[in-house]
Amino acid sequence: MTTTEIFLIAMLLIFALPYLVWRLGNTDYFAPLVVVQIIAGILLGPGVIGAAFPQYYQFVFTPAVVGALNGVALWGVMLFVMIAGIELDLKQAWQHRRESAITASLALATPMLCGAIVALGMLGYGGWAGAKASGWQFVVATGMACAVTALPILILLMEKLDVLRRPIGQRILRYASVDDIAIWGVLALILLDWERVARQLGFLLVFALASLAYRRLMLRLPPRDRWYCALIWLALCAFGADWSGLHFMVGAFLAGMVMDGDWFDRAQMDQLRHHVLLVMMPVFFLSTGLRTTWESGGVAVVLAAGALLVASVGGKLAGVHLAGRILRWQPGEASIIGWMLQTKALIMIIFANILLDKQIITSATFTALLLMAVASTMLTVPVVHPKLHRMKALIFRTA
Repeated sequence: MTTTEIFLIAMLLIFALPYLVWRLGNTDYFAPLVVVQIIAGILLGPGVIGAAFPQYYQFVFTPAVVGALNGVALWGVMLFVMIAGIELDLKQAWQHRRESAITASLALATPMLCGAIVALGMLGYGGWAGAKASGWQFVVATGMACAVTALPILILLMEKLDVLRRPIGQRILRYASVDDIAIWGVLALILLDWERVARQLGFLLVFALASLAYRRLMLRLPPRDRWYCALIWLALCAFGADWSGLHFMVGAFLAGMVMDGDWFDRAQMDQLRHHVLLVMMPVFFLSTGLRTTWESGGVAVVLAAGALLVASVGGKLAGVHLAGRILRWQPGEASIIGWMLQTKALIMIIFANILLDKQIITSATFTALLLMAVASTMLTVPVVHPKLHRMKALIFRTA
């Protein structure tokens, strides 16, 4: 068979298998389609079905096919990360800066500290820290992975729960937006290469100056031209970040962060995010699944994932509850907000992919983080939905 035919077989698996499981299994309550796609990516990878049926794996996922899939996945994830940057609403966070700063800092620092403690324990065993990672890089990176909130998936889940446009939904978005800035800032620090620091600082300086000119240009353009310029800007920033030694996804996030959401039609923005999730991101999930491994032993990976999940969820809930005490929230608010903010899924997987690319973590740690992200996201709706049902008045309460 030709490479094109095998590529189409891979695409058939990528889109048909998760959809059939999601639709026929009616999994939407505890596992939205995006979560089923991530799980399917893991199952189709070398560690599960690939290990059970190596001939299938070698036939479908040839180097040429994997290269083509990776090309689609790279552009899809860059678009997704750029949109996440555009959707940050820091104006609202600034208007409620005391509340946002207290909640976001505690919601970030507490799970990061808990995750770092687990990472310190993992350092005592071989096979978890990447070849190019120093001890502090592995500990901070793993801790931050436990603190990540997946803003785009959070938006999808809040739409499902009908709280996105409610006051509590807007508050959760503010906290997640502030944390997103901190997460990518810490990632840039972790990836700082002292042998290439001049190049990296040079990129950041050029980016800052170019952003000022870009913002002025976008304000003068008619709306129909802004998306085209945004895509050119995305490719340019991603290239500059990768050339400097950071990572193209750091560049993609920076590209979106300096754009204002009100430059674009909100309905078009929602449609673009939906279409990227529908058309391109399933390929990224499959590419992610191809990177999973169980070389450290399935039991060890699952135990590590469980410890990271406890650190992630427990740390997030503890931090948000502490913020609720300081800010004197009503009973029940902290629990709902904490469970929503602990949603991981896509952004944590993207974060972990970057760490794996830069050899900060190994494939075993990547697999453990991936399992943690899936479990974290699957817990959100089943836990939050009954809480909201019992406290309907809370959804309409202002900050």
